[in-house]
Amino acid sequence: MLVNINSSWQAYLQAEFDKPYFANLVTFVRNEYKNGVVYPPGSKIFNAFNSCPFENVKVVLIGQDPYHGEGQAHGLCFSVNEGVQFPPSLQNIFKEIKAEYNKSIPESGNLERWAKQGVLLLNATLTVRANLAGSHQNHGWETFTDAVIKILSDNKEHLVFLLWGSYAQQKGKVIDTSKHLVLKSAHPSPLSVYRGFFGNNHFTQTNEYLRQNHLPEIEW
Repeated sequence: MLVNINSSWQAYLQAEFDKPYFANLVTFVRNEYKNGVVYPPGSKIFNAFNSCPFENVKVVLIGQDPYHGEGQAHGLCFSVNEGVQFPPSLQNIFKEIKAEYNKSIPESGNLERWAKQGVLLLNATLTVRANLAGSHQNHGWETFTDAVIKILSDNKEHLVFLLWGSYAQQKGKVIDTSKHLVLKSAHPSPLSVYRGFFGNNHFTQTNEYLRQNHLPEIEW
């Protein structure tokens, strides 16, 4: 199976691409793009990987579904294209960073600046039908992203995994906590942000751990 993905990931993920479930997933996704509006644009499906080569990964942030509104999703979890209004969860993420670092909220919700510093912004499901949240769940993407998390856990050391909400925390069960830092809290959604996301200090804790392991900190 030929997948348009950064070459640094290819060797680690080729075994997944060659499995029958992935062939079925590709067929499903192609049909969805052919027969309707699907986000993100096809060229951005693997943007999380292409924006953050395997050897650069220091932090893994796990989301669930791409945004399903027009012009929002571009393949990085929680991130939106330039000029797009911040969705509520992203707004709350920036509020927490402001509280931790006393930084003003940025003008752009495009988080490529994080990806370039080694933050893998990984959604559990990499595609979605327009205006239909969860429409591409249970077609194989979750199997693939579970494998990605396990491969990172097995092949790297001193990663920080940010698991916000019960869904992400379930995805994190394959992580080896003896060699990585796993930070858990409520999700930044308005429904749960006051149940432990605000005040979690995950951004400063991440940088403290990176500093302790002689790795460059993230400029949030």
